[in-house]
Amino acid sequence: MAPLKSNDVTRRAVSGAFVVAAILSGIWYGGWLWFAVVAFFSMVSLHEFYRMVLTKTHISRGVGYIAAILVMASTFERFAPISISLTLTLSTFVILMIEINRRQSKGFSYAILNVGGTLSGLLYVSIPWCFMLLLRDFPAGRIILISLFCCTWGCDITSYLIGSRWGQHKLCHRISPNKTFEGFVGGLAGSILTAGVLAFALDQGVSPILWIGIVCGTLGQMGDLAESLLKREAEIKDSGSIIPGHGGALDRFDSILINGLFTYVLCVAF
Repeated sequence: MAPLKSNDVTRRAVSGAFVVAAILSGIWYGGWLWFAVVAFFSMVSLHEFYRMVLTKTHISRGVGYIAAILVMASTFERFAPISISLTLTLSTFVILMIEINRRQSKGFSYAILNVGGTLSGLLYVSIPWCFMLLLRDFPAGRIILISLFCCTWGCDITSYLIGSRWGQHKLCHRISPNKTFEGFVGGLAGSILTAGVLAFALDQGVSPILWIGIVCGTLGQMGDLAESLLKREAEIKDSGSIIPGHGGALDRFDSILINGLFTYVLCVAF
């Protein structure tokens, strides 16, 4: 991996600091500020995902965007699971109506690919971000989310540092050639170490935060590989360019999607 130039490092540091400040501020104050932060990054990530899907087939992005807004808004309701299911089902039939009209008027349609491509964006991007909204409403939601994001960032940083310095054995060379087993182990160790530091600094029990660290250190790296797979199929380097020096929102939050989902599962289960 080529070393970064000084101006690239500065640009990455400034934009990264802005993203971290936005995330932590939203978590700390919660309410509408956290909803606005989540809505922004969720919608940008969904847009980037749809750009990748469009390299392969036609999709109804407008339907997807409207459905994503409704899905996020449903987290304020008592019957959120019913509302989300209703939104996904209605979106399916709206897309089918669009494709019926397309075939009738133009002689061709994309019904199967359109439904799959549009709804997969909601399942892969929008709904996982909704779990971050729901986690903030837990009694210890602020601490849970801070731990979730910090452990994910700790994993990313240590995985990169150790992988670039000592990485020898490729992890998934056909998907992400630069990822190594050494980097994977380093990322896991970094996430667990971050969890330990947070437990001490926040004066919390070690066990709950440690579980979050394990989730972020393992599944989070799988989430990163999952997005790399999507980009490889779409034949693009970055999902977008909204974060200078880092790429797209989906590039920065690909691990958070699966980490947030399984952290929510842990909180509900235990």
